[in-house]
Amino acid sequence: MSAAQKTVAVIGQGYVGLPLALQAVRAGFHVIGVEVNEERVRRLRHHDSYVEDVSDLDLMNAFDSGRYRVTSDFGEAAGFDIAVISVPTPLTNGEPDLSAVIGSSTSLAPLITPGAVVVLESTTYPGTTEDVVAPLLEEGSGLKAGEDFALGYSPERIDPGNATWTFAKTPKLVSGINESSRIAVQEFFDAFVDRTVAVSGTREAELAKLLENTFRSVNIALVNETAMFAADMGIDIWEAIRAAGTKPFGFMAFTPGPGVGGHCLPIDPIYLDWLSRERTGRSLGFVNLANDINRGMPGYVVQRIGDALKKRDRVFADSRVLLLGLSYKANSADMRESPAMDVALKLLEAGARVRAVDPCVDGLPLDPRIEMTTLTEEELSAADVTVLLTDHDSFDYDLVESASQHVFDTRNRLVSRAVERI
Repeated sequence: MSAAQKTVAVIGQGYVGLPLALQAVRAGFHVIGVEVNEERVRRLRHHDSYVEDVSDLDLMNAFDSGRYRVTSDFGEAAGFDIAVISVPTPLTNGEPDLSAVIGSSTSLAPLITPGAVVVLESTTYPGTTEDVVAPLLEEGSGLKAGEDFALGYSPERIDPGNATWTFAKTPKLVSGINESSRIAVQEFFDAFVDRTVAVSGTREAELAKLLENTFRSVNIALVNETAMFAADMGIDIWEAIRAAGTKPFGFMAFTPGPGVGGHCLPIDPIYLDWLSRERTGRSLGFVNLANDINRGMPGYVVQRIGDALKKRDRVFADSRVLLLGLSYKANSADMRESPAMDVALKLLEAGARVRAVDPCVDGLPLDPRIEMTTLTEEELSAADVTVLLTDHDSFDYDLVESASQHVFDTRNRLVSRAVERI
């Protein structure tokens, strides 16, 4: 059966599910996007994208193709050939919250027919596909996973705003609860990604996803802690990183910053530690230490801002601080777990008057105590300290350097040696 004859149900139309759904449409599949948030459904039907990697034109083209529709009713996905579960897996009270995965699996189960393929994409701990999703699907369908229908895991690798490593170009891990399931999952993704990489089992694929982001978290924590030491010692951490990076083996450069953000880095390592404590009774000390260091970086940034004010006989209560960038990464509107917002809130708690410039998040709901403004010479000169938190390309960095009273650069974007850096 060709792609044009197959129907794909993508459960969840967020940062992961919506790009996947439209990629499948382009490959010729008929796609039903199931999204429980009615406001999102309304916006999608009006070709109004809330995901930065998907344009309004992309949505319009998908709808105009006649192969994409969106609904909040799981029943409309009846008769699907392939279903992909791409729903959030946040932390609640410091523990994995699989309620969306469980709810989606329960609602999807009665719709499964013999020969169907179900894929979990949500980031989660090893064992979720086999121990949580499979029993729910089997109970609700009366069918046997791996025999009557295929079941697998293929972790998302979406990097919002990355124009180089797009959905199609990023290698896609694929796995199944048995060999026939893995083959079915791989055949599906082979239709619209450049390269799939088969993994022997779902647990290995689930762990691979957590390992990818825990690796980044640990190395970012290492360089963040080293940056604090270097600042105390009067050493240029950025020059040291560049120097170390000239070694052609055994070193991979990571850079310090105001903290980590997005859905992955602040959350995935905690999933790994939670599973270790649940199944082995051992906490992953290295992972927890890295998490503590990264979560402490916004407080460190505020401390450094306070030190800069003290040198000029100022305190937070009578100071105006201008923040450049509030999203968690450059050229992105993604506010999930943004360390820049943590910095802003800590400054407010300290009594500072906080103003911010971020053209990427303009119009999004933010704390009303943060006054959004534009980047002008007047704004820069009026601020006691200007803090670069997210280095969007649209900022006029020459103006920032020339018009600011004092600049604290957490991203090493500015060129002047007079600028204070993290």
